[in-house]
Amino acid sequence: MKTSINIVLVDFGGVLAEEGSGRGSGRSRSRTASILSVLRRRGPHHRRDGYLTGEANEGDFWAAVRNQTGIKGADNDLRREILRRFVLHPFMLAWVDHLRDTGRFVAILSDQTNWLDEIDETTELYSHFDAVFNSYHIHKSKRDASLFHDVCSSLGEAPACVLFIDDNRQHIDRAAGAGLKTFLYTSQEDFERRIAQSVLQ
Repeated sequence: MKTSINIVLVDFGGVLAEEGSGRGSGRSRSRTASILSVLRRRGPHHRRDGYLTGEANEGDFWAAVRNQTGIKGADNDLRREILRRFVLHPFMLAWVDHLRDTGRFVAILSDQTNWLDEIDETTELYSHFDAVFNSYHIHKSKRDASLFHDVCSSLGEAPACVLFIDDNRQHIDRAAGAGLKTFLYTSQEDFERRIAQSVLQ
């Protein structure tokens, strides 16, 4: 018997929005990619996962960026450079709204910082969702497989009834290992085909 999908968890960067390193000149894309790589890196200067999980402040993060990459600039200028390159996908938000109209619970599950809250302030992103699970606020990232159990438990749903959509293969594998159904996001066309066949039928 086919298990129904009651909850859909969606990643932010790379799925709901174009990733920050995807826009601008080659030089600016490289600069942005370097900044994001420091954000996602483990290390003692981050105090475990650091800024990504709210265990280091933004000032410490930018100091680490400058130390590791040689990038220069004021904190506020560097933040603006990153945030302006996250562009929401209208088609994804339309699908999110449609899934909610069918009675499904849809939430963001993202390894992000308080920057996601700043994006919401200018786009009203959160208004499209029933909940937001942001690593910065829940103090755990998708690198920790227990996160998926935690989220399902907090929502009171069996993992087999939860679909997780992400563009990162390692995150997908951890979620699948926790019993969730998964989609590896690769393109709009593939996503729309799979969501229609597997969720809406």
